[in-house]
This record gives sequence, structure tokens and C-alpha cells, in this order.
Amino acid sequence: MTPTAATPGHKIPFGHKVAFGLGMLANQMFPAALGIFMVVLVQNLGFPPWMWGILFFLPRVFDSVTDPIMGFISDNTRSKWGRRKQYVFIGAIVMGISFVAMWQLYRDDGVNYNFYYFLAWSIVFYAGLTLFSIPYVAMGYEMSDDFHERTSIMAVAQWIGQWAWVIAPWFWVVMYDPSWFENADSATRTLSVWVGVICMLLAMVPAIFLPSRSTADDEHLVPLTWANFGGGMKEILLGFKEAFGSAPFRKLCYATFLIFNAFNTVAAFSFFIVVYHLFNGDTAAAGIWPTLFGSVGALITTFAVIPTVAWMSRKMGKKNAFMVSQGISLIGYLLLWFLMIPGKPWMFMFALPFFSFGIGGLFTLMMSMTADVCDLDELATGKRREGIFGAIYWWMVKFGFAIAGLLSGGIMALVAFTPGAAAQPAGAVDGLRLFYSGVPILGTMLAMWIMRDYDLDEKRATEVHAEIERRKRRASASSSQGSGARPWLEEHGLLLPAMERSPLASKSAVDIQALYAEQLRGGVYGLCFSAYMQGQGAGDQLTEAQVRRRLDLIAPHTRWVRSFACTEGHEMIPRLARQRGMKTMVGAWISQDRDRNERELSGLLTLAEAGLVDIAVVGNEVLLRGEIPEAELLAYIRRVRDALPEELPVGCVDAYYQFLERPALTAACDVLLPNCYPFWEGTNVALAPQYLKRMHGLVQAAGGEKLVIVTETGWPGLGQPVAQAVPSPENAMRYFVDVQQWARREGVRLYHFSSFDEPWKLQQEGEVGTSWGLWDKDERPKYGV
Repeated sequence: MTPTAATPGHKIPFGHKVAFGLGMLANQMFPAALGIFMVVLVQNLGFPPWMWGILFFLPRVFDSVTDPIMGFISDNTRSKWGRRKQYVFIGAIVMGISFVAMWQLYRDDGVNYNFYYFLAWSIVFYAGLTLFSIPYVAMGYEMSDDFHERTSIMAVAQWIGQWAWVIAPWFWVVMYDPSWFENADSATRTLSVWVGVICMLLAMVPAIFLPSRSTADDEHLVPLTWANFGGGMKEILLGFKEAFGSAPFRKLCYATFLIFNAFNTVAAFSFFIVVYHLFNGDTAAAGIWPTLFGSVGALITTFAVIPTVAWMSRKMGKKNAFMVSQGISLIGYLLLWFLMIPGKPWMFMFALPFFSFGIGGLFTLMMSMTADVCDLDELATGKRREGIFGAIYWWMVKFGFAIAGLLSGGIMALVAFTPGAAAQPAGAVDGLRLFYSGVPILGTMLAMWIMRDYDLDEKRATEVHAEIERRKRRASASSSQGSGARPWLEEHGLLLPAMERSPLASKSAVDIQALYAEQLRGGVYGLCFSAYMQGQGAGDQLTEAQVRRRLDLIAPHTRWVRSFACTEGHEMIPRLARQRGMKTMVGAWISQDRDRNERELSGLLTLAEAGLVDIAVVGNEVLLRGEIPEAELLAYIRRVRDALPEELPVGCVDAYYQFLERPALTAACDVLLPNCYPFWEGTNVALAPQYLKRMHGLVQAAGGEKLVIVTETGWPGLGQPVAQAVPSPENAMRYFVDVQQWARREGVRLYHFSSFDEPWKLQQEGEVGTSWGLWDKDERPKYGV
């Protein structure tokens, strides 16, 4: 596990919340001021709408592309300052300087020059924003592991950050008041200096005052070298894939994209609707009303919406608070159509309390919910990836913002609205108003539909956190010094009083190698089939040629082959194995991706109906990973059991102790299929066979008369030790010979893990995860055989 700055289950000091919130003020003031100043480009400097759209779109696309890269870099940085702080500090400086520079625009330079000048500095600004915001957001996710404390942190941060939207609209008053400045473009040149410098200092506050832990010696992190950059890019792409494999996270991203994109598509129209609809195009007459629209709405968000949403979250849960707050916002969007009344500008104020629940409630809840998803990801992968998840989430936000910029320009062109013109064509302003209410209503309703079955509630989040903490305790115990840690058996008082050392302990390395060669030639009961070649990984499509070639290599050495999935080419394994006279244990891969689960189950049933399955398996360690509730897994098992002939055994593969802790799982399976790894419990290789025997015996006792098959066991040849379990070629051969002899003596059915090395697991498990095979990644026999 990667250490974080989290304080599990404890209150975060209020001062730390404020320090994080001051960073949020900078994070929101920059885009708030940018949105206000952007009006100057079309209203005063003569940029046509298509230029305005491009300036909204291109820098934000650049920003969205660099975000995941920065997330990977931030997640894997080794330094005495931790993973985040240095990037936050440097990013603050880059943002401040570039923001000032990009607004130094002069009419005399012409539209084309100003366009390219602004575009170039925008790219620099957004590079700084990425450098700052991705590590900054990840710092917030790391601050606490507590379900409700996370909402409190984000509520404080959003409360402070909302002041940006209270202050920024007043720039309109200053920009268009001739007693302040000669014109609006000269105003932006000066105001940008104040905004840039002040926000730069605010953005530095989290880097200076929030605590962090040194990661200088953290070997879980991928070294940030050019040699690893290719692997890093693959990790980024894999992170995208894994993130969107998480149904809760996918829903958060899609819902945010729809709400935020819809809001920002029409946000700039507020100024134009107030000026042209309420005041017939007279900017001077409009006075402070455009400012009041934004400022009062932000004040309502600050003092009413955020505290109310935080309260609702505690009382009814985050999902329900989201649904209620967005439902209230729909009323506000509708009221804005009816309450924008020429001659009565004050009427729109009645819509603002409802309107403000849209964006005000969105990020308070979504950032807290994303932190919950990071826990779910750690449970599934063993990695803390706040950076990559934050990057992916904000990629959706920023990509939506970029799309919104294009759509804004497109809508203005569609309704024939011309910014800066003294008069507008008939219907142009009403067209803007129609989109102003209609687009957010449509986006919000779609987002609510997507979130209708979001299921990562407080109960599940608490269970996930408890399992993570239990794993951390196990890992801590496994790394302790002494006689070797045996976490589960020891914790439950199930170790034998004395465990015999293997009779092979006195054998030399030469003797062990000879015994290994003899055992491998004699064959094993079963092998777990590793299908992925060098450069491939989970999710890649297998080819028939590679499956054929690898099956040809292992066929002389085993009677049974175990596959792990029924899609992406894995469905070929049972057919090709059967052609070689092998029997098949066929697994449907079950995860939090419910759509894939359906495809996997369908594939398993299809293979079984074709007579290609000897044992049907529903899921592999899905309960260990905590990806779906036990009840859901049991329902999947029942579906498969009901669909197949009674004589075809159906089971589920999981860690051995799951069958001891979950009697309903044991009862649901025709055959018990435990994974047993003395290595991961820190056992000396000389004691490991007895340890394995104890695991098997306990599962057999729990199952009564049911057949028990050890579906995975093995020993790695390389990597980091776990307590007294030391990876090495000699130990891998010793364990292999020991357990195969034991299994043969006692009639135990056992699958060795694994057939081939799996380099794709380097990012997930480190070097130790790549080296469990009897053949290497290039399909050559290992250990001198």
C-alpha cells in the first residue's frame, strides 16, 4: 500500500480544512475571473464568435489531455515532501505569471495578433493549472478516510472557494465604469495583475501548511524515469480503463459532465440576457444587475446551499442529497425563463436560491464521493491513486468545459446573436433565453437518471474502508520481524501448536532442481493458464495463435487447465484445451462492472452448453477485492446453477478464509474452490506445505462432504520478501515439489499458479507479481528445465 497523509477515522483540524479551502479559492478564482474577462474579447476587442469558441476549446482540450499524465506523475513521485506539495507550489507560480501575461492585450495590435497571443499564453496558463490542480485535488482526497469527514472537508473548501464567484462578478462593474477605467480591455490588463498575484499566493497555502509524509523510500511507487515513461503512459491508459470499469465512478463522471457542461454552455449568456433582454442592449443602464446575478447567486451558494447540502448528506446520504439538490435546481432553471422580466430586473432574484443548488451542490458531493471511489479502487488494486482518479474526474469536467465553449459560440451563431451590437435580430435574445433554461434542465435530468442506481452508500463505503484497514494490518504483520506472520489463522487461533518443517528443507539446491525437473515431467493435476504475452494486459484481446501456442507448451504437463474469463479471447481456451484432451475449469470474471458481468455469465453458459466446461466458476476473488456484495455474487451463482445440468459442478473461487467466514457462500457452491497462498501470509518456505495443508483442512471441515479443490497456490521466483516468505528460484522449486508430493500422497486436487510469468502485473503488484510462472514471459521453461 502507498502511504498517504490521511488520518483514518479522525477529525481533521479546522485549520487544515481552511488551508485546503484557500487553495480552492485560487482554483476557482482563476476560472471565475477568466469567464468574466472573456466577455471583453468579443464585446470590446472585436473577436468573432468562432475565435471565442476556439479560445474556450483548444486550451481546455490541452488541459484535459495533460491531466491524466500529471495524475500518474503525482501518484508516483518519491520525495521528502511527499507526492503532491512541490507540484502545487510550482504550479501556483506558473498560473499566476501566465494569467497576468495573457491579458496584456492592446487594440492596436489587431484581432489576429491578439488571438494568437492569447491562445499561446492560455496554453501556458492551463499547463500551470494542471501542474497545480491535479496534485491539489488529490491532497484533498487524502486528508481523511472518514465517510462524513470527507464531505465536511469539501464543504469547507467549497464554501471558501465560492467567494470567488461572489467577488468575480463585481469585475463587470469596475470594467464598464468609466470612472475606474477608460475601457474594459484596459481594465482587464490591470485587474489581471491583482488576480494573478493574489491567487498565486493563495494557491501556495496548501503546499506550505498541509502536512504530508515523505515518499522518498516508498518502493510501491513506479520510478519516474524515461525508461518507465512508456509503462507510465500504459498505466495512464489502464487507469482510464480501470476507472471507467468502476460503475460508481463512471456515474460520477457522466453526471458531472452533463451538469457542469450544460451549465457552462449557457453561463456566459447571463451577461447578454441581462443587458439585451432586461435593458434592451444598454450596458450602462444595466449597471450592476449582471454583477448581482452572479454575486448574489454565489452568496446564496456560500451561506445556504453548501451548508444545506452538507447537512442533507449526513441525514439522507450523498446520493439522495445529490438527487434532491439537483431537483431543486430544475425549479430554478425553469423560474429564470419566467422571472427575467424587462423593467423588473429584481424579479430574477427569486429564482437564484433554487438555481444555486445545481453547481453549488454538485462539487460538494461529487468530490467527497470520488474519495469514496478511491477506497473502492484501493480494495480492488491495492494502490492509492487519488491523482489518477482526480485527473480522470477533472478531465471529464474540463473536457466538458471545452465542449461548452464551442457550444456557446455555436448557439450564438445559431440564434444570430452578435455580442457588442447595438441591436439584435428578432428572436435572437429569446433564442438565447430558451437555451439558457433548456440546456441545463436537459443536462440535469439526464444526470439524475444516470445516478438513480448509484450504490456506493455509507454502509458499503464503511465496509470497504474496514476491509482496507484489515488488509493494512495484515500487511503490517506480514512485514514484521520474528518467526513469520500468519495473519488470518493466527488472528483466529487456528494455527496448529507445532508445524513440521518440510523434509526437503535439508536438500541442496542441486537436489531440488532435479526433483523439480522430475516432477514437472511427471505432470501436475492442474495449471492456471496465463494467457497474456509481453506487452499485453487485462482487457487486451487474445489471439487464437497465442492461446494455441501456450496450450501446446503446457498440455504434456497437466490434465486440467483453469481459465479466468469468458470474453476478450479467453472463451477460446476451453475449446482449444479440449482439442488437446485436457479437462477445463472455466471462470466467468466478475467485478464491479455489471455490464461485463452479464457478458461473462452469458459466455460461460454458452461454453457449458457446448460441452466445453467440466467445472463452472463464477468469479475469482471478487469478495476479497470487495467489488460486489456477497448477496449479488450468490445471485450470480444461483443463476448459473439453475441454467446448467445438475451433474456439472458450479462454484466460486476466493481466498480460503472467505469460505470459513461466509457460510452462505460455502452452501451455495457445489464444489469449494479456495486460493491458498502461504507466501502472502509470510510463511517460511520450509513450513509452507504444512501451512497449505492447514488451509485446505479448514475449508474441507467447513464444506463437510463437498469436494475441495485448491484453485491457486504457488511461490514467486523474484521480488520483495513478505516477512519470512522469500521469493527465489530455489524456493519456488522447493514449494512446487513439496505441494505436488503432498497433493499426490493425500489425493488433493490442486492447481499450480501459474503457467507463465505475467509482466503486466508489475504496476499492480511489483516485481513479485510478475514471476509466479513455470515458464517465463517468453514461453521458455524456467529454473533450468
